[in-house]
Amino acid sequence: MLIGGKMVGRLLLAGVVALFAVPLAPATALAEPVKCSPERGVYTVSEPWAQLRLDYKSVWPITRGERVTVAVIDSGIDPTHPQLRPYRFYDKTNTGTRDCVGHGTAVAGIIAARPDPRVPFAGVAPGVRLVVFKQTNEPTGDPNVLAECIVQAADLGVDVINISMQTGNHSYLKNAIDYALAKDVVVVAAAGNIDPSKERNAQPIYPASYPGVLAVGAAGPDGKRADTSNNATPVGVLAPGTDITSTWTGKAYVNGQQGTSFAAPYVAGVAALIRARYPKLTQEQVRWRIETTADGRSGKGTGAGMVNPKLAVNAILPAENAPVVAQPELPLDPNAISRVPQPDKKAISVSSAVAAAALAGAGLVAVGGVVVPLGRKRGWRAGRNS
Repeated sequence: MLIGGKMVGRLLLAGVVALFAVPLAPATALAEPVKCSPERGVYTVSEPWAQLRLDYKSVWPITRGERVTVAVIDSGIDPTHPQLRPYRFYDKTNTGTRDCVGHGTAVAGIIAARPDPRVPFAGVAPGVRLVVFKQTNEPTGDPNVLAECIVQAADLGVDVINISMQTGNHSYLKNAIDYALAKDVVVVAAAGNIDPSKERNAQPIYPASYPGVLAVGAAGPDGKRADTSNNATPVGVLAPGTDITSTWTGKAYVNGQQGTSFAAPYVAGVAALIRARYPKLTQEQVRWRIETTADGRSGKGTGAGMVNPKLAVNAILPAENAPVVAQPELPLDPNAISRVPQPDKKAISVSSAVAAAALAGAGLVAVGGVVVPLGRKRGWRAGRNS
């Protein structure tokens, strides 16, 4: 997982309004890395447990994330990988397009790898457009550059930002996050990794701990929090973060990856699916929908539990007031709680009989109110013919 570096100075990023001014340190160009040789990938993979568990393919008939843009701020992307299609690419390192770590390519693949009939792996939202920011060439990253990328992504009008990086609390980084949130961007960030033997000393990490950020913890196949997932960070939901398979550099794949940095993109992909399905929802509502439809809390550091893409996309939540994209196979009214029930013929028959009996009884009462007084008056003798 990418770890933040230290602040060098501050400057005011041009184009940011005064209310949300984001002071940043000068983002000096990084030198060409001494070594650009990421771990060698594999070329044969089986369907990962995360893909089977989340079953996000089941919502593809409804949406694949079309018309939604997701920013990936990481170590770059392998532009030659057949399953990846970057929409825009920004190199903040001035070292070219190559992903020298592999991390960014894996994160991008979890979000947006396109289906390939020859490969049993695909991303959560293969219809999205990616905006890739290469902000590091090392397993570590600079939070100043991260902040700059966040602001630039927000200015580009992206819908979701994925941050698989952990660092400390910096005012300029918080300002960048606040700026993106004010621009209605869903910000998803990794909750951070810890040494299980030092769990008691775990501290909240950033930007995941900032208000408004959807912090994602890592879970295993049993749905429980991985012991390396930081439980000091205020987690929103869990997502698969152990034994992860994804795309890799060299047109290859990677298996066995661990950490919350690989859990976050699963949730970023789900956020993209929601924004495509419900384009009028605000970033707060998207976050709320993801947390409300999760599988349920299971202890500290688990938030609302494992993310549930099927419910996140399909659930009808009466508290929302936003139109959905019309789909013929689903209810069009997002405020509907359930379909109109079919008439119960037996219940209708019984109700009709009761109503008829009540009506007849009322008629008898009315007749009695007239006949009885007349009968008494005549001494109960038969009336004369007129």
